[in-house]
Amino acid sequence: MTFTTPDAEQEISWPRKTRSEELRLQLADEIVRGVYAPGAPLDETRIANRFSVSRTPVREAIRLLAASGLVEVRAHRAALVARPDAAQLAGMFEAMAELEALCAGFAAERMSVSERRALEDIHEKLRVLIQSGDPQQYHEVNEAFHNAIYDGAHNAYLAELTLSTRSRVQPFRRAQFRNLGRLAKSHVEHDQVVEAILRGERGVAAAAMNEHIILVREEYEHYTETI
Repeated sequence: MTFTTPDAEQEISWPRKTRSEELRLQLADEIVRGVYAPGAPLDETRIANRFSVSRTPVREAIRLLAASGLVEVRAHRAALVARPDAAQLAGMFEAMAELEALCAGFAAERMSVSERRALEDIHEKLRVLIQSGDPQQYHEVNEAFHNAIYDGAHNAYLAELTLSTRSRVQPFRRAQFRNLGRLAKSHVEHDQVVEAILRGERGVAAAAMNEHIILVREEYEHYTETI
C-alpha cells in the first residue's frame, strides 16, 4: 500500500471524502461528545432525513462506526450507540502505539530524500495550522503526516495493519484535538519524531512515536472528563 507524498515545493492535495465518510466523522464526533448517549438507537431514516441523503451512505457510515466500537449493530434492528470499555480502548491504543513506532523506526532507515522533504513540508503545514486553532483541519493534515511515515517505512503489510487499527481508533484520536493547547503540544511531539527520522535514528524515532500515541490516549481521557 502506497501513500503518495508530495515534494516540499508542491501543494498537498487531500483525497475527497465520500459521503459515508463525512457522515461517519460527523456521527463519531457527536457520539464522543455525548450528543448521542450510550444505548441510544441510530435510526437510519431519521439520520438520512437530517442530512438529506439516502439510507445507503448512512448504513455504510454506521458500519464504519461499528468497526471503531462506537456502535453496536443488531440484525433487523436499529444500531445502538456504544463506547469501548477502558480495557478495550487501552488495548487499541497500545497496539496503535506499537504499530506506529514500527513505521517511524523503519521510516528513519528507509525514507528517500524526497520523502523526508515531503514529511518536513507537512510538518510545517501543521505548525501554521496551530495558529488557526481549527481541530478539524489540523486532524486532516495530521492524517497526511502519519500516512507519510507509513509510506516511508516501505512495508506495505505493516502500513495495511496500521491503517486498519487507526480506522478503529480514529474517532478518539480526533476528539482529543479539542483540548485547549493540544494542537501545539501535538506538533512538539511530532517534532521529536521528525528530527529522529531526519537523523536516521531508528530507535529514537520509534520511541518518540510510541510516546506520542500514549500521550494521544491520555489527552483523549482528559477530553472525556471535560464533556
